Amino acid sequence: MIELENIVQHYGVRPVLTGINLRIAKGQLVSLLGPNGMGKTTLLGVMAGVLSPQKGQVTINGLARRSSEENELAIRRQTAYLPDHPWLPQNRTGREFLIAIGQLYQVEPERLIDHVERLLRLFDLHDQGDWPIRSFSNGQQKKIALSAALVTEVPLMLLDEPFAGGLDPSGIMALKQVLLRLVRDRGTTVVISAPVPELVEELADRIAIIHRGQIVAFDTLGQLRKQAGCEGPLAEVYQRLVHPESLDSIEAYFGGSREDRR
Repeated sequence: MIELENIVQHYGVRPVLTGINLRIAKGQLVSLLGPNGMGKTTLLGVMAGVLSPQKGQVTINGLARRSSEENELAIRRQTAYLPDHPWLPQNRTGREFLIAIGQLYQVEPERLIDHVERLLRLFDLHDQGDWPIRSFSNGQQKKIALSAALVTEVPLMLLDEPFAGGLDPSGIMALKQVLLRLVRDRGTTVVISAPVPELVEELADRIAIIHRGQIVAFDTLGQLRKQAGCEGPLAEVYQRLVHPESLDSIEAYFGGSREDRR
């Protein structure tokens, strides 16, 4: 579904992505993990076409991004991209916004109305569906943004930190189950970024670990455990692959405390 070839992206003189090569198969849920500021959001933006890399090629479902107007429109019709801080029309109601997004993606009207109702109930927004979005809490705005991505019914979803932004436990559980079912039952391809390994350990078919603008590992959790030489949870595997010195740093931090030395 997604192929990245030798992607280079930088802001001014600061390199963010350096020679990224990645292939994501159809019907997989892939998680991007990495420290803050190491390129996860930038990589998703390149996949989504909102950023044009200085070097390299992005191919979505056999179509090269920005190769022609027809190809780019065809890619956009089958792709939903949700940034970490999406713009929302504050004066529109949640229901109006979701219907407008569904119409943009040419979802059949009767199916769209039904889907909007199911999404509002899924995220416990049914009573607030006709309120203006400006009256929503941060968590409710996150839920309506996630609903806007889901209402498109597209085969490729790119979600930047979908579990952040004030999402409550019931919302996190609902989103996890929906993403799993979309991948398993409909063959949807989903790529998400997440700063916390525990959020994606039970979800991801494959995990891409990004560090210093490069992919240092891309495999299943089982294979990553072998690479890291441990059988622990994803958080421990991640630390061993990216920050093996972190435990020593913690000990050094407390070892340097005057109170602890006393």
